[in-house]
Amino acid sequence: MFTPRLTQVQDYEPYIGSEAVDRILSKARAFEHLHVANVNSTYYGGGVAELLTSLTLLMNSVGIKTGWRVIQGAPDFFSITKKMHNALQGGEINLTERKCRIYEEVIYENAVRNHLDNHNFVIIHDPQPLPMVYHYKKRGPWVWRCHVDLTAPNRELWNYLSPMIEKFDAVIFSLKEYRQNLKTPQLFFLPAIDPFTTINRELSEAEKDERLEHHNIPTDLPLVVQVSRFDRWKDPEGVIRAFKLARKEVDATLVLLGNVATDDPEGPQVYESLLDQQEERTIIKSVQDTALVNALQSRATVVLQKSIREGFGLTVAEAMWKGKAVIGGNVGGIRYQIDTGVNGFLVDSVEQAAEKIAWLIRNREKREEMGKKAKETVKQKFLLTRLLEQYLDLFGSFETIYRFLG
Repeated sequence: MFTPRLTQVQDYEPYIGSEAVDRILSKARAFEHLHVANVNSTYYGGGVAELLTSLTLLMNSVGIKTGWRVIQGAPDFFSITKKMHNALQGGEINLTERKCRIYEEVIYENAVRNHLDNHNFVIIHDPQPLPMVYHYKKRGPWVWRCHVDLTAPNRELWNYLSPMIEKFDAVIFSLKEYRQNLKTPQLFFLPAIDPFTTINRELSEAEKDERLEHHNIPTDLPLVVQVSRFDRWKDPEGVIRAFKLARKEVDATLVLLGNVATDDPEGPQVYESLLDQQEERTIIKSVQDTALVNALQSRATVVLQKSIREGFGLTVAEAMWKGKAVIGGNVGGIRYQIDTGVNGFLVDSVEQAAEKIAWLIRNREKREEMGKKAKETVKQKFLLTRLLEQYLDLFGSFETIYRFLG
C-alpha cells in the first residue's frame, strides 16, 4: 500500500545546505503552537494556488498548523473580482454601487462560514477575500498578500480597497516597485517553487514521451512553449504573432498550454478566441495536467512568458529550474528572474520575442549554457525554503503573537 509523505525541509539539503536547513528548523520550533489560515479564491489554476499547495504543506511539516480556505461565490461575484484583478494591474473598471454590494455581501457570507477567529495568524490572498478582515475579532495578526502587478493600479479601485487594506497588520507585495501609499507596514516577498512537485520533479524520458504522445504533441521539430492561464495579461496573441515571425527563419512547433481557474470567468473567452489560430504547428490546449507541463517545459527548445503585466510569474522559475533560457516580457517580477543575455532574454515587443526565438533555436551551445545559469539562479533565489524562512521571520516580528501563544 502507498504510504503518503510530506516533503520535509531536510529534503532541500542538497540544494540549500545543512546549515540553512538547521536554521529554518530552529526558527520554526518557536511557532509550533501557531495556527495559520490562508484564504484565497481557487484551489487550482494559476500561481497563487500552486504556491499555497506546497507552502501550506511545508509549514505543516515543520510543526506549524497551517490551513487553507477557498471562498465560494456565484459567477457574477467572480466576474466582479476578475475586473478588480484587471484594474489593480492598470485596467479600467466601472465600479458601480451594485458591484460593490455583491462583492461585500458574498465575502460576508464567506466570513460567516469560515470561522477564522479560531486562528491566531490569518493571511488573505489577493483582492477577492479582502473584506473578510471586517468580520472578525482578531486573535492575532492579519496579513494581506497581494500577488498581482501593482505598477499602476486603477486609482478609483485602489481608493475603494485601501481602507480595507489598512485594517490589516501588514501587507506583502512581490516587489518594492509595488509599494503604495498605505499606513500599513509593507513587506516584499518574491514567490518561489517547490522542486518536488509533479510539475517540477525530474521526469524520465519515458514519462515525458508518454505525456506528449497522450496529448498528441509532435516532437519532430523544436518545441516553443508558453504555459500560463488563458489571460490577456499573458499576451497569448503576441506569442502566436512572434512565433509566426520566427517561423520565417526557423521551423518549429508552438504549444500554448493553459487552464481556466474557477475564479477567472474570462479564461474560457480568451481560450476560445485563440482557437481559430490553431493549425498543425500551432497547438493550443486547455488542460489541467501538471505532468504535461513538466514534460513540455523539459523538452522545450524555447520557453516564453510574454506577459504584459506579471506580479512574478512562477512558470518562468519552473522552466528555468528545468535548465531553460526563458524569453519573458520585460515587466514585473519576470525582471527579477531573468538576467537578459545571461540566463534568458527580456523582451518589449513581438518582434524582439520572434528574434530571440529564432536565436535560441539556432544557437544550441549558447542556449544550453544559459539554461545551466537559469537553473542555478532558481537554486540560489527561488526555492520554497527561502519563502518559508521569510514567513517565519514575519511571524517572529509580531510581538503580539507571543501573547496569543501564551
